[in-house]
Amino acid sequence: MSLAVFAGSLLAVMALGMPIALALLVSGVALMIFLDLFDSQIIAQNLINGANSFPMMAVPFFILAGELMNAGGISSRIINFAMSIFGHIRGGLGYVAILASVLFAGLSGSAVADTAALGAILIPMMIKAGYDRNRSTGLIAAGGIIAPIIPPSIPFIIFGVTSGVSITKLFMAGIVPGLMIGLGLVITWWLVMRKDDVKVFPRKSLKEIWVAGRQAVWALMLPVIIIAGLRGGIFTPTEAAVVAAFYALIVGLFIYRELKISELYKVLVASAKTTSTVMFLVAAAMVTAWLITVANIPDLMNDLLGPLIESPLLLLLAINALVLLVGTAMDSTPTILILTPVLMPIVNAAGINPVYFGVIFVLNNCIGLLTPPVGTVLNVACGVGKIGIEDIMKGIWPFLLVEVIVLILLILFPSIVTVPLEWLT
Repeated sequence: MSLAVFAGSLLAVMALGMPIALALLVSGVALMIFLDLFDSQIIAQNLINGANSFPMMAVPFFILAGELMNAGGISSRIINFAMSIFGHIRGGLGYVAILASVLFAGLSGSAVADTAALGAILIPMMIKAGYDRNRSTGLIAAGGIIAPIIPPSIPFIIFGVTSGVSITKLFMAGIVPGLMIGLGLVITWWLVMRKDDVKVFPRKSLKEIWVAGRQAVWALMLPVIIIAGLRGGIFTPTEAAVVAAFYALIVGLFIYRELKISELYKVLVASAKTTSTVMFLVAAAMVTAWLITVANIPDLMNDLLGPLIESPLLLLLAINALVLLVGTAMDSTPTILILTPVLMPIVNAAGINPVYFGVIFVLNNCIGLLTPPVGTVLNVACGVGKIGIEDIMKGIWPFLLVEVIVLILLILFPSIVTVPLEWLT
């Protein structure tokens, strides 16, 4: 009954259009009243504890780093570098978008930020060159969800804090799956673009490629610094976020010189707004997580999924089917915050590697960012591409399909994640 009260109240207030953070609080209060535990002090304490976390400090700093990169010219140089390599190939702008998505993923860790930044630059170029608007916008959106998989990753930080799993190991484990998604998008783009008549840009000379690469080298060094620092134990994920923000500030101000001191206030305000949204969600979810534990909902889920514990593969398939369904109606951050404390006891009981589970769980949630009606990345792409949800779904389905195939491969062959993780750590 507790599960029904919680789920029913959450879905009811979401259906009324209430913001998800407030919906979490309302459903939490409803559960407290049902359990006869209502106490405003408990709500306040859990709200504060939810945001009072050193590992979660990585979130605002990675968000700030992403804003500084866009304002400081790092983003545009990555795109110019990708253009110099692929611009002359049929469908070259699509390959540029995919390569840029992979490179951007190593910088910000935010699917929404990467989609907005890439879409604003590339979608108008693709339309002008004769590319189909729906398909182009769909590709940008599909490429955007690589950002939370390749380190650094904000969803991995949130999952790691919530589950107690090593964030550094999650970062390392996300590299190969992220590259697999990029490769899958390349193959899919080649298949759908074979017969399209689009503009092909002049081939760049080796000297021009060298110049573009040299201009982008400062941008490309950031993911190398982050991964090397984490791998070598030089800094923690939280400290890596500070390094990324400081590095982006120095490069933007003194090397590329596109970031002006007068623009810093605007950048800081934009970062603060995004951070406040994420952190309020985290704080509200802590109230819900505490109540989920008190109401023994994990035990209820354990009873429901218990028969599958002896078969980890069937358990993973069932969990991922559930997460895919939830992902169509809820954003990734609240889904991670709500389901992680419910699912982790079951995952541990089944003997599933928690780092491996974290990777497929986050990837599944990222796919949810591309599914209507709530899909955040989908809606951002629609806004940038100036099309409706119905139109983008016509263009995105091949790319969405290949990302689901990658998820299924990771479920069927766990060694894709676990073996490279052993090498990297």
